[in-house]
Amino acid sequence: MHVAVYVPLLLCLPAPLGARPLAERCEPRLATWLLTASALVLGAASTVSLGLLAATGLLRVPQLAALGHWSAHTAQRDAPAELSVALIAGLLLGGALVTAARMLWRRARTLASAAVDAACMPTRDGLVVVDDEVPDAFAVPGLPGRVVVSTGMLDRLDRSERAVLLAHERAHLSGHHYAFVALAQLGASANPLLRPLAAAVTYTIERWADEDAAARTGDRGRVARTVGKAALAQHSRPAPPRPAGAALGILGFLGRRGPLASAGPVPRRVAALLAPPLDRHRILATTTAAVLVAATLATAEATRDLHLLLETVGVS
Repeated sequence: MHVAVYVPLLLCLPAPLGARPLAERCEPRLATWLLTASALVLGAASTVSLGLLAATGLLRVPQLAALGHWSAHTAQRDAPAELSVALIAGLLLGGALVTAARMLWRRARTLASAAVDAACMPTRDGLVVVDDEVPDAFAVPGLPGRVVVSTGMLDRLDRSERAVLLAHERAHLSGHHYAFVALAQLGASANPLLRPLAAAVTYTIERWADEDAAARTGDRGRVARTVGKAALAQHSRPAPPRPAGAALGILGFLGRRGPLASAGPVPRRVAALLAPPLDRHRILATTTAAVLVAATLATAEATRDLHLLLETVGVS
């Protein structure tokens, strides 16, 4: 436990550096899975590590030892960390649990509200057309979900471009992309170091939907033009607030980093569509899997060592 308990915490330090390579070089569907799993596993592993360190601090408290009839002296001798480290871990653990619980509650309420909104929307084949001159398009998750498109957006696109837009938004629903975003954000809420991973997921689901639309329409160039055209249309007239739980639409999100940072991720998506499809990039996938396995094994080993420590100090 002296080493294993720190491994998940240390692995979270370089993890954000892998977010951009995974998002840009790996096939979008696989990148989304890897980034989401990384945020969840590392977030959970680091939280467990904080809990284990905090537990060693509790074992040293003489009053608790007297109540539980264990040896505080033995705990002080065999504990893997100083008391100050255990106290800091306890504070960080409390913050992580509170933040994760609040995020989970808000996300659950948002998705429930979205499901109600979707059920109340009059629709034909899952498509809701809103009479609004402001160009907008987005997906609302539900049972089933809905694709909402304004007349302003439809008027700016020709027939084939409308098919691309609808294929993109339906890909969000069929791929349950809102779930990937929610899970990645849950892991990042437990550990702020993992926020770049969650942010990358919001980009890769857009790339995933782009590629799905390209596969359905058979024209990557037209999908690229539609993405750019829809972005320009909405940029000219900002869209109104969307219903709670609306999935990320065809415009993605605005970023401020990278070589194309001045225009956000839309130019990156267009460039990716105009280039050949990405492969699975086995090196990145294998490295990511190795990191997750290492974090999981280290957490299991640290938990086992704590169990042995409890037996040593006499906790029944």
